[in-house]
Amino acid sequence: QVTLVESGGGLVQAGGSLRLSCTASGRTFSRYFMGWFRQAPGKEREFVAAVNWSGSITLYGDFVKGRFTISRDNAENTAYLLMNNLEPEDTAVYYCAGASGLDYSHRYSKRDWYETWGQGTQVTVSS
Repeated sequence: QVTLVESGGGLVQAGGSLRLSCTASGRTFSRYFMGWFRQAPGKEREFVAAVNWSGSITLYGDFVKGRFTISRDNAENTAYLLMNNLEPEDTAVYYCAGASGLDYSHRYSKRDWYETWGQGTQVTVSS
């Protein structure tokens, strides 16, 4: 099992950009389907984006609307979330997660499919 550590969060003005990183320990990172979720105060944790093992397939939550890009570099054991045109509504703690299962088609947006989680990184967007 891998251990995940997020970084790259911070305070940014509306319209700005941030790139989050999720670095994994261990040698099995490429075997994990990776996802990003976020949780705002008083709200449930929601799906943001996911990427398959090779990086060839990316999936996004409806609210993303082309503003975010998920990617991964298996040689660096790292997944990324590039967020552009940020809005105050994007303020949340962002978590990366890994799933070792193979059938992602109906599960990639479900929190309970992912068995490994990072500690989260805070993103705050000011208006």
